[in-house]
Amino acid sequence: MTELAARVARHGRDNFIIIAVALVVIVFGVLSEGFFSAGSAQILLNQLPTLMVVTVGMIIVMLIGGIDLSVGSVVALSSTLVATMIVSHSLPLPVAILIGLAAGLALGLTNGWFSTYAGLPSFIVTLGVLEAGRGLAYLVSDSQTIFVGPSIEALALPLYGIGVSPAFLVALGITIVAHVLVTRSVGGRYLVAIGTREQAAQAAGINTRPYKLAAFAISGTLAGLGGVFNAAYLAAADPNAGSGIELSAIAAAVIGGTSLMGGRGSVIGGFIGVLLIAVLQSGLAQIGVSEPMKRIVTGVVIILAVLLDRWRAR
Repeated sequence: MTELAARVARHGRDNFIIIAVALVVIVFGVLSEGFFSAGSAQILLNQLPTLMVVTVGMIIVMLIGGIDLSVGSVVALSSTLVATMIVSHSLPLPVAILIGLAAGLALGLTNGWFSTYAGLPSFIVTLGVLEAGRGLAYLVSDSQTIFVGPSIEALALPLYGIGVSPAFLVALGITIVAHVLVTRSVGGRYLVAIGTREQAAQAAGINTRPYKLAAFAISGTLAGLGGVFNAAYLAAADPNAGSGIELSAIAAAVIGGTSLMGGRGSVIGGFIGVLLIAVLQSGLAQIGVSEPMKRIVTGVVIILAVLLDRWRAR
């Protein structure tokens, strides 16, 4: 009987994030009549792609013991660039998207080079790029919202028969691929080794610099893709887009089991963390909670989830 209780307790600790999401869904399902509807679920899932891909990139950077505070500005810069290329220069959508991704990659490489080769703390570097990227977004858009319309909106519209958007399917595919790479590939093991103890990884013969540079490059590129998804969801580009998304991505990653100190992380856990934050915010909105109270409740739940994760780790 004692052994059974121990197994149940251990299983609960290992899956507390899933249990937390289920409990939140049940609570809001009771409080709001339409929360369990298929339409509500479709709306929720189609709001996730931007945060999903940004969180994947954040987890990869956090695995090496870094942080990327610039992702929100990269989202804004990418979305305004894509919109400008379509509206002002009449470029085809695929070309505009490539330009948005290239901007994200460039800022990611900037973060990586200064953090890796110049030896600066990633917190300081990405904070600087956060300001510079936001300024570039204002310059590109002339500080105005750029309406794009149907040419990009199709990426965020639900597909007939399945109810989710192409953007969600792409974000889900990226999440799965990233999970496999982190858990099954040699490069993924190196990222974990670097975050656990970089000196030991170097002593084992691992050239850590290219992997650290690649981690920031991936984060920047995925944030650029998040900008594309954000522009598609709004059918417009706003230079203020992505404000605060870096905090949501960090929270989702930590809720999902990624350590702020590096060396431990889960892409699938991060996805569940994104779900928890999204369900919480959507449910609070449906029951009529004011915006200030939504922020308070969301913050408290995030802190409690992190405390539970710390307890589970111990």
